[in-house]
Amino acid sequence: MAAQPTILVTRKLPEAVEARLQRDYAARLNPDDTVFSADELISRAAGADGLLVCPTDKLSAAVIERLPQSIRIAASFSVGYDHIDIEAAQARGLVVTNTPDVLSDATAEIAILLMLGAARRAGEGERLVRADGWTSWSPTFMLGRQVTGRRFGVLGMGKIGRITAERARSFGMEIHYHNRNRLDPALEAGAIFHDTVDDLLRHADVLSIHCPATPETDRLINERTLALLPAGAIVVNTARGNVIDDAALIDALRSGRLYAAGLDVFNNEPAIHPGYRTLDNAFLLPHLGSATVETRDAMGFRALDNLDAFFAGKAPVDRVT
Repeated sequence: MAAQPTILVTRKLPEAVEARLQRDYAARLNPDDTVFSADELISRAAGADGLLVCPTDKLSAAVIERLPQSIRIAASFSVGYDHIDIEAAQARGLVVTNTPDVLSDATAEIAILLMLGAARRAGEGERLVRADGWTSWSPTFMLGRQVTGRRFGVLGMGKIGRITAERARSFGMEIHYHNRNRLDPALEAGAIFHDTVDDLLRHADVLSIHCPATPETDRLINERTLALLPAGAIVVNTARGNVIDDAALIDALRSGRLYAAGLDVFNNEPAIHPGYRTLDNAFLLPHLGSATVETRDAMGFRALDNLDAFFAGKAPVDRVT
């Protein structure tokens, strides 16, 4: 009987995923869930056949170059793969896979939660109740904004963007979107296409960001583009932190030019820009987009499906390189 491939697992994964790993592979688990430094990752990978990594693992060109030659695949427990230098992986012949599709519903739920939380001042209210600062009801107490009937702008109309738009329709919101390519009418489902980001922003009472992290989208939401949004708009981000220029968004929130923001992803997370913590109109979550039991299990199983295919000599379905 052939020896099972050895897989270095860089973070603690859901119980069901680790059980399957231990059944089918010689798995080197991380029960303490520590974040490995580059040196630790390289050292622990000695003699392994593959990696199961997470977004906290930065596989830079320098790290990929130093990986043991035995490592032939890096299966990422994520949809995004901006934490991996894809060009360096290709040059080395390292196969990289991701886990698309399975977290779309969960992330769309968080986008709607962020929109509602920001619009209805949920963070402020929750803090007030916990601090025993709620003293009475009043007709003018903690008035927020109603989203029903407003224009919902989707920046990046991939699967997550489309599902979020579908959820927003249940509030009677008019859907607007920008995408690299216009969708087929059946996928648009009545959404209004804008062929430039600038034009979308002018029509977005709520802007929900769903575009990938690329050089083109880095700081796409900045002082100039934020000024295009209607006064009192709400910004929601469940994509990647580096799509937003933090200083510009904080200034727009502090000045009242924007009504609020709901953010689940940040630059340099978890060391976020401290200015967000000073703003009552910033509704903040700690990157919970895919954080449901069902979704994290599905992500793990998808990563394992890719590993299974690779070690069986087949093409992984979610191959990036």
